[in-house]
Amino acid sequence: MSVDDLGTRLDLDRPVGRVVSLVPSLTEALVSIEPGAVVGATAWCTHPADLDERGVTRVRGTKNPDLAAIRALTPDVVVANKEENRELDVRRLRESGVRVWVTEIETVPDAVASMERLVDALGWTRPPWLAEARRLWCGPLTPVTRRVVVPVWRDPWMVVGSRTFTTDLLRRLGWANVVAEQRPDGDRYPTLALGEVDGAGADVVLLPDEPYVFTATDGPEAFTRTPTELVSGRLLTWYGPSLVEAARLAR
Repeated sequence: MSVDDLGTRLDLDRPVGRVVSLVPSLTEALVSIEPGAVVGATAWCTHPADLDERGVTRVRGTKNPDLAAIRALTPDVVVANKEENRELDVRRLRESGVRVWVTEIETVPDAVASMERLVDALGWTRPPWLAEARRLWCGPLTPVTRRVVVPVWRDPWMVVGSRTFTTDLLRRLGWANVVAEQRPDGDRYPTLALGEVDGAGADVVLLPDEPYVFTATDGPEAFTRTPTELVSGRLLTWYGPSLVEAARLAR
């Protein structure tokens, strides 16, 4: 018997051979370990890039998964995330007899421990990148060398706030999220006026390419007071093999 991040007990036959993933980060991670075991994934699951060629069935989005399609795949388990997926969908799947493993992640050590727990529950061998991620990310914090703000949407402008994986990842790189500092008890993804984002006191505004696709011509032009940098959304917000690559972000 295994227990997911929210304390739900699941009795899984191990090793698990059929998994549907409703989380892009988890899809990439699971395929990197047991490529043939992932039989379903969302339309937002973009890594690895050859999921369709592998025969992975798309089950719509993270917020509106096709529950009938998921059931038809007869998965041994569906993996989901408390933030990315709706509790209603998790409940409906469970009520129909589908096992669902839910992760909850607010820090990088959370992500590493959560992945270790999941891999063990599936009866799979922990991959080398997971041990490397623990080595790279789970030590003491480094001194702050840069102050940043991170929009994830525009019109309205939504930014990364406190108690988020991205804020913790940035802090472990030595980059302080000024919005999280100013609003430690605020929303995890607050909506701010553009002037508040531009005038937050950051050294730089980091503009990721997801979930909103900021580009050289869509985003930087809005800021008149703070320099901007285009960055990979995957390296800022995904947990899995990307953690090893993300550790190089500040170098």
